[in-house]
Amino acid sequence: MAAASSSSSLSIQPIFSPAAASPTNSNKPNLLSFPSSSNPTPISLKLVNSSQNPTSQGSVVRNALKVAESARTASLDTRDRAAEADSGPRPAILVSEKLGEAGLKLLRGFGNVECLYNLSQEELCKRISEFDALIVRSGTKVTRQVFEAAKGGLKVVGRAGVGIDNVDLQAATEFGCLVVNAPTANTVAAAEHGIALLASMARNVAQADASMKAGKWERSKYVGVSLVGKTLAIMGFGKVGSEVARRAKGLGMHVIAHDPYAPADRARAMSVDLVSFDQAIATADFISLHMPLTPTTSKLFNDETFAKMKKGVRIINVARGGVIDEDALVRALDSGVVAQAALDVFAEEPPSKDSKLVQHHNVTVTPHLGASTKEAQEGVAIEIAEAVVGALNGELSATAVNAPMVPPEVLSELAPYVVLAEKLGRLAVQIVAGGKGIQSVKVVYRSARDPDDLDTRLLRAMITKGIIEPISSSFINLVNADYTAKQKGLRISEERVTVDSSPESPVDSIQIKISNMQSKFASAVTDNGDISIEGKVKDGIPRLTCIGTFDVDVSLEGNLILCRQLDQPGMIGQVGNILGQHNVNVSFMSVGRTARRKQAVMAIGVDEAPDKETLMKVGAVPAVKEFVFLDL
Repeated sequence: MAAASSSSSLSIQPIFSPAAASPTNSNKPNLLSFPSSSNPTPISLKLVNSSQNPTSQGSVVRNALKVAESARTASLDTRDRAAEADSGPRPAILVSEKLGEAGLKLLRGFGNVECLYNLSQEELCKRISEFDALIVRSGTKVTRQVFEAAKGGLKVVGRAGVGIDNVDLQAATEFGCLVVNAPTANTVAAAEHGIALLASMARNVAQADASMKAGKWERSKYVGVSLVGKTLAIMGFGKVGSEVARRAKGLGMHVIAHDPYAPADRARAMSVDLVSFDQAIATADFISLHMPLTPTTSKLFNDETFAKMKKGVRIINVARGGVIDEDALVRALDSGVVAQAALDVFAEEPPSKDSKLVQHHNVTVTPHLGASTKEAQEGVAIEIAEAVVGALNGELSATAVNAPMVPPEVLSELAPYVVLAEKLGRLAVQIVAGGKGIQSVKVVYRSARDPDDLDTRLLRAMITKGIIEPISSSFINLVNADYTAKQKGLRISEERVTVDSSPESPVDSIQIKISNMQSKFASAVTDNGDISIEGKVKDGIPRLTCIGTFDVDVSLEGNLILCRQLDQPGMIGQVGNILGQHNVNVSFMSVGRTARRKQAVMAIGVDEAPDKETLMKVGAVPAVKEFVFLDL
């Protein structure tokens, strides 16, 4: 099989012609499978290539249904699911920061766990190639160097917490490594800590405590401010911000919020007004930060921002330290624009001992305690352990941050179409001829459903996998499918056509069209010059239903021989006899024709890959005008 060209497009070479060598059999892992240098048996999405069991006509659908079963049993104990996984070497899991015992117990029930805390970057890079998974908190920096040192063996990185700014997502995606986090378990804990800082700052609790322990009694010095009737601006109305809003409403505060991505109906249901950024900071008495650290939010709160605030505003931050320009905050505190600040996070953690911000008398500080409750630590440990084990089992985690999120119910429904999509991709790339390279592919989904009710990201990724993997050394999975396609110069466009079919089926058919390319099976070319193939799922089994202008009906299982011939008696028998004489078993056969005694296309499913001699004999039948062998 030809290797990929070094050019930016995909280089295609003929799979078979009468003068070519016999076809090779590719048996690559599927969409979410992760090869490991230490484990020759891939940990897969449970979609096993049908060529591994070519004698079973139902193997494709059975393998696909395993995906649905994974989704249906997602609530089972992780250890039970692990016990049902395919036998093979246990995956190696590195935990680089302290994790709750409940999470460690789940991980140990699935793989070999090694806890190595306080590793330097150099030490982490030295050891990372030994592991399939890495679990971190906020202290470990998972940089591009770490992914490079892993040499493609790192399958999943789990962040025990919400923020993932310490993980290089771009590098993770390029290396096909899934990144998951634990976004829900510490939500309440973080919100409670935000409220604790809000109240303790307003009443000078920390300062008064330090004063009394120093032997002083300074009642008049630590007069606070009331919360009732004050306006709290929540910057970032996500999970934590919403929980803070609920609690602040209970304290009698007026709550407004700024978040360009927050649903307005959810805010209205909580009696929270969504406002612009400038309006929020200009009218608030208290500002609570709950936004992620991104290039857009880095040092968002700076001299210019503080100058727009109401004099005497108070700021709470339990999100990310980097969203505040700490030097600018010190200046705002000194000038009185900001009356007080309560901070749990810092740009550099731990901050320097002589930090002017930490030492400021109007600042209350805690050492990143937002998620530090017994209940939250236990919950985060369990949540991240389940996400990592699920990813190693090939499941699509709802907490993945660098792959399309596919809900379990959607995954279950799309299972057989996932297999169809990859098979069509593999078939399409094998009927392209010449070395020009595929640059553009159009995928047409026909469905009775509204376009907004059809999530095709998983299908597109599988088509990409089917097209790229047979002709290159690239390993494709759901994480890096789109990225790899762009790197290869392959543009995939999608069209959704509404048809009158059963709305119970998410997709009626999938069609792949390739323009401006020659085909080594001319019958696959339509009247407008496009190479076109189409398939459907019938009774749970993916089938090829159209090639070019010819209607066929053959299972996309095992291998496929396509023949264009004159439509005359005895053709099926002649070709069947040749295959039988060479011990090639025919599993399916379908004939599509333009008219009686004219041109016809015969699609033959075969269990074994015929050798060159057998295929040459098929091509030598006088009525056979062209043929091609396809390895599916």
